[in-house]
Amino acid sequence: MTSRIRVVVVDDEPLARSALTLILGGDPELELVGEAADGAEAIAVVRAQAPDVVLMDIRMPVRDGLDATRELLDRADPPRVVVLTTFNADEMVLQALRIGAHGFLLKDTPPAEIVAAVKQVAAGRPMLSPSVTAQLISVATAAPSREDEARVRANQALDTLTERERDIADAIARGLSNSDIAKELHLSVATVKSHITRLLLKLDAENRVQIAIVVLHAGQR
Repeated sequence: MTSRIRVVVVDDEPLARSALTLILGGDPELELVGEAADGAEAIAVVRAQAPDVVLMDIRMPVRDGLDATRELLDRADPPRVVVLTTFNADEMVLQALRIGAHGFLLKDTPPAEIVAAVKQVAAGRPMLSPSVTAQLISVATAAPSREDEARVRANQALDTLTERERDIADAIARGLSNSDIAKELHLSVATVKSHITRLLLKLDAENRVQIAIVVLHAGQR
């Protein structure tokens, strides 16, 4: 029998933790192994429970989710971290994704989608949904005085890609899976995976979420 996916929930709001506990506890493939009310508690709980996935609120007292995410991802055997936020994709969320967070969920995401996102991330497929992508685009294209340098660097990075690689990077930024990309571009899944491997190298990215960030900063979407 396949072992269940071990999950830790981190949020400073008790009601939010309770809601997530109910959502996750209703699926037989998931096991809630711990809760934390801030980033400092999260580090201790993860150390004790060794979860597969951490749902991490980004704004918390004592120690915020960004700082905790950075430390967790520096571990020898890090969990997969999905950032939680309310409705604004701000600079803290972008930073979390840049340092390697595996996904980004809005707190009002429907329960079934939260469960699906946890399973997707646990299976090694970083999650960036279309609705979240739209918010990231808004942030990435706002405040030109702050984003110009990042946009220039992103465009320079994209200029090193072939036309096909840019098509795939764009599809990743739209939240498409490998199979969806293969269908849209009339390629095999194996070919898509090969292109993504090259994209990771060329863009100096650790995962597909970071590929999406480069595209968004470049203003390609």
